[in-house]
Amino acid sequence: MPDIEPRLHIVVLLRDTDFKFRSDTNTWSHLDGRPFTKEEQAIAHTATRADLGEVLDQLARYKEYRRTKNEAPEALNRFLAPFMDQLIRKTLGNAVKIMTKDDRAELDRLLGAVAEPVRPFTPYTF
Repeated sequence: MPDIEPRLHIVVLLRDTDFKFRSDTNTWSHLDGRPFTKEEQAIAHTATRADLGEVLDQLARYKEYRRTKNEAPEALNRFLAPFMDQLIRKTLGNAVKIMTKDDRAELDRLLGAVAEPVRPFTPYTF
């Protein structure tokens, strides 16, 4: 049996779905509370395993992104600790002076992870 590719429009719709059934419209809702149209509900019901698998894969990647963002401040502290231990005047500027090019690249990555706000989930971004 050939591999079935996930369908973009269905994955996007499913990522914006609150699966609590609405008795007032006999549909599910979007995450912002808007009820599905009858057409959206019909489209959602055509989801295949490939579509659902892609949604789950994207959610897993987003959870990993969030975990990494949440751990970034502590990762930055752990990264800087050995440099600070070598210094009498413990400043970031002095730590940077003793870093290699690769160390500075890692510092930039960690600083970006700490400073950048957490992005909301967007299908096909993660």
